[in-house]
Amino acid sequence: MNAFKILLIPILFSFASCSRNPVTGKKEVMLMSEGQEIALGEQSDPGIIQEFGLYNNDAMQKFINEKGLQMAAISHRPNLAYKFRILDSPIVNAFAVPGGYVYFTRGIMAHFNNEAEFAGVLGHEIGHIAAKHSAKQYTKQMLSQVALLGGMIVSEDVRKYADLASTGLGILFLKFSRDNESESDKLGVDYSTKIGYNADEMADFFKTLQRLSASSGSIPTFLSTHPDPGDRFTTVGAYANKVQEESHLTNEQMKVGREDFLRMVDGLVYGEDPRQGYVEGSNFYHPEMLFTFNIPTGWKTVNSPAQIQMAPSDGKAILFLQLAEEKDLQSASAAMIKTNQISVIESVNTTVNGNSAIAITGEQTQESSDPQNPQVLKVICYLIQYNGAIYKLTGLSTKADFNNYFGTFQTSIRSFKKLSEASKINVYPEKIKLVKTTKSSTFQQAMLDFKVPADRIEELGVVNGMEKTDQVPSGTTLKIVQKSSGK
Repeated sequence: MNAFKILLIPILFSFASCSRNPVTGKKEVMLMSEGQEIALGEQSDPGIIQEFGLYNNDAMQKFINEKGLQMAAISHRPNLAYKFRILDSPIVNAFAVPGGYVYFTRGIMAHFNNEAEFAGVLGHEIGHIAAKHSAKQYTKQMLSQVALLGGMIVSEDVRKYADLASTGLGILFLKFSRDNESESDKLGVDYSTKIGYNADEMADFFKTLQRLSASSGSIPTFLSTHPDPGDRFTTVGAYANKVQEESHLTNEQMKVGREDFLRMVDGLVYGEDPRQGYVEGSNFYHPEMLFTFNIPTGWKTVNSPAQIQMAPSDGKAILFLQLAEEKDLQSASAAMIKTNQISVIESVNTTVNGNSAIAITGEQTQESSDPQNPQVLKVICYLIQYNGAIYKLTGLSTKADFNNYFGTFQTSIRSFKKLSEASKINVYPEKIKLVKTTKSSTFQQAMLDFKVPADRIEELGVVNGMEKTDQVPSGTTLKIVQKSSGK
């Protein structure tokens, strides 16, 4: 978990301008100029990186840079200075920000099974930029923020306490219209075909996403933020066949790149990485930063590189942990009070499990449509000096509900302490491991031969883009996951 700043961009438009869409050639009203798109991307990028972290893999980064720049050059907006990132997140997603910034999570990279699938999604995201879909949505929504706690219902009153509780720019995901999605799907086919890939594979990847939804009971982020315009597998597949026919290319002439891609993702971290913090029972443990604390019973938790957030199911309170930028308690206390405009009720020097701390209780008055009845939020914040850093543990709720949560806040915050248990420190993530079949069998039997637990075969079927009953020839490279023994 790293300290981060909430980056918000005040973009003010005095006049609407009429510009020609690079993809359709049609004139349209656009409140964001290309210069403003570029500025938005440049200023959003650091916040996104701080929120999720970058996944450091030189070979994979080189690959997406090469393919990204190759595709950008044949896109409808080759003049933009495109940037391509891999985020250290297990969620399955890819998204783009105006100005040429394209992001893939390691979660989605783990679910691709060849270069052509990747190229199709890459083209889809570059298509959003090329057709100015994101710019149109920003015109309407400006900096649309992800809801706190990944969609958890946190009351609007609590959410208004932006400087303390906001996830900042978060993922900046936008929900596009069906027409926008269909256009980007077609651009994904067009662009990936132009750089030599078989776009049928892009269609197949939609089946993987649909299976993720069925197996997990929730919609993969790529689908939840990119509304599905009907049967995309069928639609994209039909369009891919049309494009290939018009280009007089056969499937055999179009690159898939299965083996090269699989070798690249061998060793990729899969799922949550406990080295970045994990929940076990009623405790949160951070093996790298060597701290632990109790999580309130029944509260949901979301951990990101920027902060740890916890909230009850009723959404009437939130407790979160961040790192302060300041290096001493007094400076951190003054900055917290000033930045968030806290009316201090009490500030006392104390200790938390042997660590020097300052405990602050106060109020923040929110603007209200009724000046006679402003909304007041109450906050308790402990600044704890530990291991060369200042940790901010903050609980907040409305003034009316605060007393109901005060004891819970105190118990959790004051449980913060050094993590010294070797069994909680020496935990490591699962990683993708390549295996090769030595006989022909069904996918299910192949997984059993590789000692994959029966209850994970369907999951790995999704990861490999295969059904349990699919026949797998001898010599086929497959992905399994294996607990790593170290970094």
